[in-house]
Amino acid sequence: MRIRSLAVVVALLALTVPEALARVKVTINFDKAFDFKSVKTWGWGPAGPGSIMMARTAEDDPEAMKKLAEPPIVDAVTVEMPRRGLSQAPSNPDVIVTYYLLLTTSMSAQTVGQFVDPTMAWGLPLFPQATQSLKILNRGSLVLDLSAKGTVVWRGVAQAELRMDTPVKKREELIREGVRDLLRRYPPKQ
Repeated sequence: MRIRSLAVVVALLALTVPEALARVKVTINFDKAFDFKSVKTWGWGPAGPGSIMMARTAEDDPEAMKKLAEPPIVDAVTVEMPRRGLSQAPSNPDVIVTYYLLLTTSMSAQTVGQFVDPTMAWGLPLFPQATQSLKILNRGSLVLDLSAKGTVVWRGVAQAELRMDTPVKKREELIREGVRDLLRRYPPKQ
């Protein structure tokens, strides 16, 4: 009975750890002197909605990633902005929205004996370098900028770590969650 309970707990933890890795961390900054109450309309910049920067492998293709990532970003912003009381303007918007998607890979490793001082006081021999723990994750940051008259007045950054085998649908959900969490903090409390 005890072993079965322990097995159930371990199985539940194994299922929740990948979900915990995919949580979105959000931070915002804004110009405290800007009057956000005067903002009623928004639009995309003349150069397009945004850009993608990748620093993972030599074979990275930002244009291919843009075809996958841009539609959910644009859709999520288009859905969330009216909820913030802003309407999309075809020309001369009060603020221009630009996104930046930054994709990198993070890695951390621990070796056997890494935290033990190999001195005579411990009485331990030097440890051969052997990896004990290795964690490699994709890391992404979605930056949303709201600019007025060429100056960024509000910036939100949503960050998440993803397992390499995360399905495309889950990645899209994270993008939408990141945009939603960012724009919940607009307009900022002044």
